[in-house]
Amino acid sequence: MAGSTTAGTKARLYDTFAISGKALASGKRLELLDLLAQGERTVDALAKAAGLNLTTASAHLQTLKQAGFVATRREGVRIHYRLAGDDVAELFALLRKVAEAHQAAVPAARDAYLGDDGAAEVTREELRARVAAGGAMVLDVRPVEEYRAGHIPGAVSIPVCELAARIGELPEEMEIVVYCRGKYCVLAYDAVRLLTDRGRRAIRLNDGMLEWRLAELPVHTGELA
Repeated sequence: MAGSTTAGTKARLYDTFAISGKALASGKRLELLDLLAQGERTVDALAKAAGLNLTTASAHLQTLKQAGFVATRREGVRIHYRLAGDDVAELFALLRKVAEAHQAAVPAARDAYLGDDGAAEVTREELRARVAAGGAMVLDVRPVEEYRAGHIPGAVSIPVCELAARIGELPEEMEIVVYCRGKYCVLAYDAVRLLTDRGRRAIRLNDGMLEWRLAELPVHTGELA
């Protein structure tokens, strides 16, 4: 009898673990976590950014909330979502890393999405050294609301959708280091391709804001540069 009771309680324990796994078993829910890793957003903003209708986005967010991955706050009629903690961002980053290491399909899917432009990349440590030496400027090509929620100190904000029209705001002779949301964010790739085609010296940070935050490096909020 005791063995049966132990088996039952063990099964219930593992079933509670499985709730987390089930919540992650959707590409769109992972995309929502990726967006929330950049900062708090309303349901409307998340739906638009993820290419979802409001009903579907809300359903995905409820699943993530039930699993404890996201938290909410109400402001009037608006509900704002955020990650429940840094550990959720760490889990998301680790999931991607493990998938790339052990799923043969991931590298091909990554390359098909991001493309291969042959551009150089720098690490976070190299970026900080180049900026400290005055040899590079940092360009954040995420949407403005993500920049305001947190960015690399000293980074200039020009969303990738505005870059072609605003390229004249960037110094012509200085190396430009571009970053966006994270390692798998296509915005930086698109920006580097555009800048290179216009004759600018552009390289990428080899990851992005997600990894920068998880490394507990300095983050500035609010102001536009």
